[in-house]
Amino acid sequence: MVTNNQNQQRNPVLLVHGIDDTGAVFYRMGKYLKEQGWSVYALDLVPNNGAKGLDELAKQVRDYVDREFSPEQPLDVVGFSMGGIVSRYYIQRLEGIKRVQRFITLSSPHQGTVIAYGSMRPGCVQMRPKSAFLQDLNSDVAMLQEINFTSIWTPYDLMIVPAKSSQLPVGNEVILPVALHPWMLSDSRCLAVVAETLSQPIRDLQLKNIRSH
Repeated sequence: MVTNNQNQQRNPVLLVHGIDDTGAVFYRMGKYLKEQGWSVYALDLVPNNGAKGLDELAKQVRDYVDREFSPEQPLDVVGFSMGGIVSRYYIQRLEGIKRVQRFITLSSPHQGTVIAYGSMRPGCVQMRPKSAFLQDLNSDVAMLQEINFTSIWTPYDLMIVPAKSSQLPVGNEVILPVALHPWMLSDSRCLAVVAETLSQPIRDLQLKNIRSH
């Protein structure tokens, strides 16, 4: 189990990309965080085009974490767009909550996006507003109160429609006036907020230490 002595240490950071992207999309963010002293990891979700369900992609996150980190190593996760939802499934359904301490989503469709109606691919169907997949995840979103969770989003997003779909009733929220969806990964203000959030002390760790499964 995670102990409070991790409060003063920087956890490894796992970056989880969005649809039609690879881990390379985090080039600038990864470089920025490394310069600030973090160990940064990114994986490539396959397939990346929504042809596979987000629950299946979440298993790739779980397997990557199990392969790259020792069982006692806590970590922080940053998920962009679809990657935020994939990461939520890992945390909420695949026991990722046992080891993730800080979780940041960037312009993720927590309440769905109407853009997803443009494809019948399974992963896209799951990202539609009021999909069974999202309703299931949101039914116990209170789980995220056990970790440091932050949603960062822009009101000008044309991929997450409506943009306020990035809101959740738990955790912290940061709204930035970034002009375009992909710019969330390179905007200097967003990079600064991500670094600041990853630096925050862990709160309520005792909830995780006594959590029974």
